[in-house]
Amino acid sequence: MTEILRVEGLNKTFRLSRKQQKIEKTDRQEIVAVNDLTFTANQGEIFGLLGPNGAGKTTTLRMLATLIAPDKGDAFIDGCSIVNQPEQVRAKIGFLTSELKLEDFFTPNYLFDFFSKLYGIAPDVVAQRKEKLFKRFGIDKFAEVKVANLSTGMKQKTSLVISLVHDPEFVIFDEPTNGLDVLTARTVTDYLQELRGQGKTIILSTHIFSLVERLCDRVGIIIDGRMQSCGTLEEVCGDMSLEDRFFELYKEVKGGEE
Repeated sequence: MTEILRVEGLNKTFRLSRKQQKIEKTDRQEIVAVNDLTFTANQGEIFGLLGPNGAGKTTTLRMLATLIAPDKGDAFIDGCSIVNQPEQVRAKIGFLTSELKLEDFFTPNYLFDFFSKLYGIAPDVVAQRKEKLFKRFGIDKFAEVKVANLSTGMKQKTSLVISLVHDPEFVIFDEPTNGLDVLTARTVTDYLQELRGQGKTIILSTHIFSLVERLCDRVGIIIDGRMQSCGTLEEVCGDMSLEDRFFELYKEVKGGEE
């Protein structure tokens, strides 16, 4: 298989405010979110980053999407460095996060056209792509409804299609089913499988074992910012379930703490 992502020793440390120190009940002034993280992903596969809240999953994806810079290390997406070639990386990827907030005043129709223009996509291509994606996700009936009046699920689906306006070959999803009802979540996961079928590479973060087991070709278990195990489910789990294997690793890292 063709390697399309290579992550080499990514590190990211954040300073804690006094308020954050109180919340975390710690005197530490800094927290290491990602610690010497290294892994690869291949073209045409779904790679899952699995870990608890605070494990460093979102920070990792934000670095891959060039939204924040690593303190050390680098990653290469289709040969382009996230450190030295961020603009080229952004042109190659689609990035969806639950933190993406759509402006309430605008409509899905306007937002799709706006982001398509940012990528310099020809109008005829925009029209074809919009028709296909809006119909696929049922957005066509709400195309002229302001975001403020859309349901949570419809907002998520609108965010999804906007992240794909330029038909990227490399897609990054941070908790793609977080907060969605079961029907919308199924629509999203089915589409992820369709994208894989088209030969696209998908990196997703999640804390849901069943999602990894259903979707992912390979998985990396990340705890306290470090990669604890990485490979196919069989390589990572052996004869164990993914859940049992995760908690085995978690206890090893935390010294029996749960």
